Amino acid sequence: MKITVVGAGNVGATLAQRLIEKNFADVALVDVIEGIPQGKTLDMRQSANMIGFTHKIVGSNSYDVTSGSDIVVITAGIARKPGMSRDELVGINAKIVREVIEKSLALSPHAMFIIVTNPVDTMTYLALKVSNLPRDRVFGLSGVLDGGRLAAFVAEELNVNASDVTPCVMGEHGGSMVVYPRFTIVNGKPLSELVDDSKQKTLAERTVNGGAEIVSIMKTSSAFYAPSASVAHMVSAVATDSGMIMNCAALLDGEYGLSDVVIGVPVELGRGGIKKIVELPLNAEELAALKVSAEAVRKTISALPK
Repeated sequence: MKITVVGAGNVGATLAQRLIEKNFADVALVDVIEGIPQGKTLDMRQSANMIGFTHKIVGSNSYDVTSGSDIVVITAGIARKPGMSRDELVGINAKIVREVIEKSLALSPHAMFIIVTNPVDTMTYLALKVSNLPRDRVFGLSGVLDGGRLAAFVAEELNVNASDVTPCVMGEHGGSMVVYPRFTIVNGKPLSELVDDSKQKTLAERTVNGGAEIVSIMKTSSAFYAPSASVAHMVSAVATDSGMIMNCAALLDGEYGLSDVVIGVPVELGRGGIKKIVELPLNAEELAALKVSAEAVRKTISALPK
């Protein structure tokens, strides 16, 4: 197996490191900045003796090294800067994602694409339209990361291990994401039975602002350990054909009463990508919240360059 990571910033480079250390695939790291992917992958190769991985990892400014990839992960893009409108961010990152899709697909026509670039729901929608690939082969990072954040906060609150928590966060990967306490399970019990409504709301709000909280602490950087771990988790499910269910940004076609929009929903991941979309038995209130979140994504999609 061969995996390409496009974007050698903190998320992309850390992801490349996580993947090569799993030792189930060759890895190519691509970036437009000369020397960065080459230097970072050289550094990683010099750890092989200690870590014990035997697969190859290379870095380049050229897409030639990506030829024949099974999975392409797109982390390339810019973060929203002070004074920048959301539409401006969408326009800049849309241009980047479009170019990456076109160049990667030409060399790896059978690849599946995992989108990390923000706003991820909209960029995943764009990637689907540009590539003209089926929805099982193009999906994005959303609920795996958001759920990981929720699990960390629940673990702190209830004094359990984060691995004891099966989180459920759906909808937009952004301000309108929806945390579902009834479907978040802690050691076999729903979170809704373990904490009161007020605490559920507090946990949900902290999850929504999980990335911003890190930025406010670090000042000059944003999260990359949890995002890279989340994508590596998704890639592992595909590579091992695990059939694991996790929440990813996926194109809906009637599920949850929604169509032609990408939001985070539970999917079964395995070789080939999305095996199926799982529909949870949401009640009327829960479904309404999901539809509000979907409308927020539609608004951002409308800002895509025509």
